Amino acid sequence: MGHIVNHHRDYRLLQERFDRHITGAPASSTFTKILELLFTPEEARIARRFPTIPKPLGAIAEKLGLAEERLSDIVQDLAQRGLMIDIEHKGKRYAALPPVVIGFFEYTFMRTRGDAPMEEIARLFDTYMIEDDRFARAVFQKETQVGRTLVREESLPQGDHIEILDWERASKVVENASAHAVSLCACRHKAEHLGRACEHEQQNCLSFGNAAEVLIHNGLAERIDSSESMTLLERAKEAGLAQTGDNVKQDVSYICNCCGCCCGMMEAIKTFDINNAIVSSNWIVEIDHETCTGCGKCESACPVDALHMEKYQANGKNRQHAVREADVCLGCGICPGVCSSGSAKMVSREKRVFTPERSFDKYAAMAIERGKIADLIFCDYDSFSHRTLGRILGVLENTSPVKALLAIEPLKSSFLNLLVKNR
Repeated sequence: MGHIVNHHRDYRLLQERFDRHITGAPASSTFTKILELLFTPEEARIARRFPTIPKPLGAIAEKLGLAEERLSDIVQDLAQRGLMIDIEHKGKRYAALPPVVIGFFEYTFMRTRGDAPMEEIARLFDTYMIEDDRFARAVFQKETQVGRTLVREESLPQGDHIEILDWERASKVVENASAHAVSLCACRHKAEHLGRACEHEQQNCLSFGNAAEVLIHNGLAERIDSSESMTLLERAKEAGLAQTGDNVKQDVSYICNCCGCCCGMMEAIKTFDINNAIVSSNWIVEIDHETCTGCGKCESACPVDALHMEKYQANGKNRQHAVREADVCLGCGICPGVCSSGSAKMVSREKRVFTPERSFDKYAAMAIERGKIADLIFCDYDSFSHRTLGRILGVLENTSPVKALLAIEPLKSSFLNLLVKNR
């Protein structure tokens, strides 16, 4: 009897692999159709066994029982299509299966391409992301998120007592980056294929450092210099776009210039009331009702509908003024720039927002909160990384004992239980 290949099983297992990512990918017939359009059956069979954190290509080839040269060709092809992470570091190749977001959704749409049915893929992604709230809640659950808001420095009050750190400034992120790249905004590009793109510029998604180098290497982004990055940033601000970026303090890997009509993260806020889908800045807008003229410019400019006009009567006349929803406000700083009466002003939040130091700290915190600590420790499901464990222990030490115990309970580890209980 010949070898029977079960393609349906391969795609199901590939979906389950994506779901093991910290941001998740719930099962759906729509998502399966996306995978079938993007991966051949052979690619799905190989990709479903890939680690979710970069591992040496040689070790992956040995695990899969493939010649490294053969796997190298497969990985290179998948990476150039945005379906695999392919990194070269100190002369050694590393590869991993990316998450859906931020990952192969963005990589699929961050450039023009004629090798895939993009209109159909855009329609399927749109359905998967908004047909119900399961995907959005898998991606944006709990407190620590992938992205955060960068406040507009120009909107902050002036004075020596104002404290804003370099990692909070979009201009400093650009200035300090070791490499720069630009690509299409995936969200607006997807909207274009659906026939509902807005008028905003598409070629303004910025990547930095190692992330920029990887995207350039795989043909997903174009190299630019720091002055070009700064020009794109300023142009986006002038267009009324909000800046969101990598939710870390060091080695920020990207800045998106987001519009409320196309951005998937903002769509989750407005459609499903997931108000923390984007972590706010350490600032929030305050409206002076005494001087507010109710012009409505701030309401129109806010990308997440955090402002609305409230009607009232004064001296027998019908009037209105702007009202802010504190739980929704991103602290982006757009509204002070459009306020004609100077009534919208940025003030410091009472409590500073938690921002992880580096990417690993971010993903470790997300894994702890979402009960996926095992998926991070045993990220390739075939080997145990003592280095990974050591870094996770460092994050656990700065996590509340209750949250830490809940996170490690699925591991049934006496060692970790003892470590946390003895803190």
